[in-house]
Amino acid sequence: MPVPKRRHSKSRRDKKRTHKKIKMPNLIKCDHCNRLKPLHKICPHCGYYKGKKITEVKKKKKEKST
Repeated sequence: MPVPKRRHSKSRRDKKRTHKKIKMPNLIKCDHCNRLKPLHKICPHCGYYKGKKITEVKKKKKEKST
């Protein structure tokens, strides 16, 4: 297998890594409940999509610690 003749500089190494970063997901406000939700997805809080009820969302019960 070929081996590089000289070592790549830190600058060249870091130039490659500039694109390997975590991106923030695109979030928009839900038309029904005004909470943030992912784009083109059913709202996980109310179950609406484009103003229509799609699913019934179960609410989590808070457990009391004793």
